[in-house]
Amino acid sequence: MPLTRYQNFVAGQPMANSTGETFEVVNPGTGEVIYEVEVADESVRQAALESAREGFATWSAMTGMERARILNRAVAMLRERNDELAKVEVLDTGKPWQEASEVDVNTGADSLEFYAGLAPALEGNQQDLGGDFYYTRREPLGVCAGIGAWNYPLQIACWKSAPALACGNSMIFKPSEETPLGALKLAEILMEAGMPAGVFNVVQGAGEVGSWLSHEPGIDKVSITGEVGTGKKVMAGAATTLKEVTMELGGKSPLIIFDDAEIDNAVSAAMLANFYTQGEICTNGTRVFVHEDLYPTFIEKVLERTRNNIIAGDTLNPETNFGALISAKHRDLVMDYIRKGVEEGATLACGGEELSPQGVEGGYFVAPTVFTGCTDDMTIVKEEIFGPVMSVLTFRDEDDVIRRANNTQYGLAAGVFTRDIKRAHRVIHQIQAGICWINAYNESPSEMPVGGYKQSGIGRENGAATINHYTQLKSVYVGMGDIEAPF
Repeated sequence: MPLTRYQNFVAGQPMANSTGETFEVVNPGTGEVIYEVEVADESVRQAALESAREGFATWSAMTGMERARILNRAVAMLRERNDELAKVEVLDTGKPWQEASEVDVNTGADSLEFYAGLAPALEGNQQDLGGDFYYTRREPLGVCAGIGAWNYPLQIACWKSAPALACGNSMIFKPSEETPLGALKLAEILMEAGMPAGVFNVVQGAGEVGSWLSHEPGIDKVSITGEVGTGKKVMAGAATTLKEVTMELGGKSPLIIFDDAEIDNAVSAAMLANFYTQGEICTNGTRVFVHEDLYPTFIEKVLERTRNNIIAGDTLNPETNFGALISAKHRDLVMDYIRKGVEEGATLACGGEELSPQGVEGGYFVAPTVFTGCTDDMTIVKEEIFGPVMSVLTFRDEDDVIRRANNTQYGLAAGVFTRDIKRAHRVIHQIQAGICWINAYNESPSEMPVGGYKQSGIGRENGAATINHYTQLKSVYVGMGDIEAPF
């Protein structure tokens, strides 16, 4: 039986390429090829750019209220089709159904809904200059490019498109070649909701297509979610035309658990921050610093829950709570890190092996893994693994753990668990990270800006602050009197 073939989405409809080039997409949960997608060749790219320019002219001329109505219709459709879209995400990503059905579609819809509310509220300022005056306008940038990651494909497509579209921009979005279908479904929904053709286009492919988006002079901004190395390439490409960039990149985030922490909540946070979405979350708190006095109880509870409460298996089974890694290549990379952890002297307390759950033996599963006896100089403590690998370290002194937490090129996220409210804020204020939690972890509501310090990113996504990243400020001086001139 031939594979289903999906095309790029340009000017409001699917568009065939001229080369016939395709790539296959694998379900990580089974290891089986499930469909194929056409690559965006030169003809598709130029058509996408032309349609985005035309779509921008129409879309930016609409009022914020008109744009909001269309976005809100799309929100309703996303929520109505939650289960259909969640299944797409499960098959593309290998994550469990119980996650995708509760989180992925809902958080994407939340972002569209949040920015739909802000679309009519965009405003400038006016200041009297003693007769003359000036005012400012928030105007859209033009054509924005979005480059998505494979861990939350639909959510990321929404997170990037929602503020861009609310502000009156058009968008050309490139999903990861490993998870390309969610963005196509979003494009179809936006069109059905009444969005003008060309306002949201989807181009498919790997690094070559991403490089085109970064370098193309006709694109005014590029936003990427990905790892640091890819972000550097995109930024270098964007620099050739001085286009704006937003980057949400990798991390090696600290989770600091003090001796007075509520232990069960701290354990829950550590497990969520390492094993949710099988560890493939960029904000994950993979360096778990535990106070020496709390460590014995903490590690006992973590190991007990890891061994007894995690169920790997068929990702469409509602009972499964632990999924497969995105690809065989990535599984092997994670296993290499685990072997390196053992070689460098960390204690493998739990996991550390590949899994072959019954009925899905071909899936790319790695057991939830806990290392103890870790030190700051170990590879597993320094480098982002992007898999279910928790590195547990101990500390005693507050100033020392702050120094160690900040001793990294990354600065994406951090968490602190303590019942001492003064200490909580004192410590968080000294942590070099853009997304921080106190007695919580990995909560990212649409209302809250997210983004990194240092090499973990530039700019912010979500929250009202993101409006500034998708608009440009125009100042208009209004002369009310005669002009004086010396000649």
